[in-house]
Amino acid sequence: MSEASDAPPVPDPGWRPFTVPNLISLARLCCLPWFVWLVFGAEDRWAAALLLGALGATDWVDGWVARRFNQVSELGKILDPTADRLLLLVALVVMIADGSLPLWIAVLALFREGVVAVAALVLGALGARKIDVTWWGKTGTFLMMFAVPCFLASHSDIGVADAFGVAAWVFVATGLPIHYWSAVGYIPQAFDAVREGRAGSASG
Repeated sequence: MSEASDAPPVPDPGWRPFTVPNLISLARLCCLPWFVWLVFGAEDRWAAALLLGALGATDWVDGWVARRFNQVSELGKILDPTADRLLLLVALVVMIADGSLPLWIAVLALFREGVVAVAALVLGALGARKIDVTWWGKTGTFLMMFAVPCFLASHSDIGVADAFGVAAWVFVATGLPIHYWSAVGYIPQAFDAVREGRAGSASG
């Protein structure tokens, strides 16, 4: 008997909807209307920046909780990156309308997100298995999720607004290239996902 057959099977995490990480991801999504209201209703850019920064930080919290307390789930693998993408998209669109984010940065970030979203739909239509988010993908999103609130804070009336402007450019200078590099890194995974997905369908 081969060594591979002696290895214990990897347990299927299942959907497990009622986990702490999934609840955190859902709470992040529920905060989006609050963010929009803070920018356009209350016109409080500083509070909106704080909220957006907190939502970006919790992106790492739910992943840590999932791994640390064995609460990884198939739903979480979908819900977490979906929450990341929606948070970034809403923040970019809001700040374009608000005028607190350079348009070229928003266009580059939105273009990347659009390409990834379309690619995911095409892969799904081709029967590919789901691709897990990579470390580079999470890092790029994390940096962009801090660049955006820093730009927002730099346009607020707080005394250290200029310092947040500097931080915003630092985050963009590192986060945007990583954001695109991570997208390129998904290409070989996409081919493998299509092959494995079709092989699984054939064997089924």
